[in-house]
Amino acid sequence: MFVRIVKLSFHEEKIPDFLAHFDTVKEVVRNYPGNRFLELYQDKDNPCVFFTYSYWQQESDLENYRQSDTFREIWSYVKTLFNDKPQAWSVDKLVTLP
Repeated sequence: MFVRIVKLSFHEEKIPDFLAHFDTVKEVVRNYPGNRFLELYQDKDNPCVFFTYSYWQQESDLENYRQSDTFREIWSYVKTLFNDKPQAWSVDKLVTLP
């Protein structure tokens, strides 16, 4: 399993649009084959910055999602709200403490 972290930065006036859209697609993303976990975070110091954390069973699962019509539809809308280029990292989870 690995984690995908994506940093998204939005125009302040577009934040409600993003949150409303995220609410409509979060279950679709979470239930995509291979997705095991999804969270959304908002930066405490800069409310225009958000992070998504998603856990994927295999890298091929994330790649299948990224090549899907579902991703294209979601991303084509979300990218219109950005005020900066998104950044993404794929990392291996090494330790979890309950």
